[in-house]
Amino acid sequence: MEFEQLIKRINELSRKSKAEGLTPAEKAEQTELRNEYRALVVGNLSSQLDSIKIKHPDGTITDVRRK
Repeated sequence: MEFEQLIKRINELSRKSKAEGLTPAEKAEQTELRNEYRALVVGNLSSQLDSIKIKHPDGTITDVRRK
């Protein structure tokens, strides 16, 4: 699912949950969508962090990556 569609559906379920409650199937969908959202955010953050480089005063550059 596309990121913006994912957020739209999460918000729809959230509003419905507050207004009238969710069915068990909708609760399961909400949990699945939230997990998908978290995975996308973590993946995006990880790729951003992997592209960071630190330039030291002596001119050397160090990659900041998970080891």
